[in-house]
Amino acid sequence: MYEISRKNQKKICLIVACLLSLVLTTVIMERRMEVVRAQMDDTQQALAKEVFRFHVIAESDSEKDQNIKLKVRDSVLDYMKAKESQDQKGVKATKLWVTAHKDELEQTANRVLKKEGVSYRAKAEVTTCYFPEKWYGDVCFPEGNYEALRLILGKGNGHNWWCVLYPSLCFTNATCAVVDDEGKKELKEALSAEEYEMVTATSKFKIEWFFFGKEHTKESDIQ
Repeated sequence: MYEISRKNQKKICLIVACLLSLVLTTVIMERRMEVVRAQMDDTQQALAKEVFRFHVIAESDSEKDQNIKLKVRDSVLDYMKAKESQDQKGVKATKLWVTAHKDELEQTANRVLKKEGVSYRAKAEVTTCYFPEKWYGDVCFPEGNYEALRLILGKGNGHNWWCVLYPSLCFTNATCAVVDDEGKKELKEALSAEEYEMVTATSKFKIEWFFFGKEHTKESDIQ
């Protein structure tokens, strides 16, 4: 009986030790994840300062209004491409140009709406708003708040469309929404090394930060 009791005690001690180890590991992992999330948030906020986005919100989810939304998008993007100076590159220059020509962009959208025979009109504004995570092939922009040119069509109750206006990642054809080498070069020039790794190696980036910390990231590690 004594031997059996000793064996049971050893089993209980082993089980307790395993449970304590599991709890301790879980606590450490949770705390580490909190640190990683905070670091990722910091980098996203820094990234947001180097990025300017474009946001179009449809009047409703009807097929007609959704199609009109895309026509407005195409018209406004074409106008910006034709009018914006190619010599003035950079997020600040893009924001300044859009802000200075906001009325013209709104008028461009309204011409489309008038042509489509709808009674509602567009409202253009430069504002900060929340964007969900967005993938362009193997490039990912994390969720968070970004400054953007926002076009609200009518009541703005429909599904929206968005892209990255600077650096230039506005793909109107979803099947071709992949950043090519030239686009990645522009991204690398516009972003810091840390920000660039965040958008081009998201999973690897999180894993490295989790195990090694923010300080581990080096420019030489970026693909």
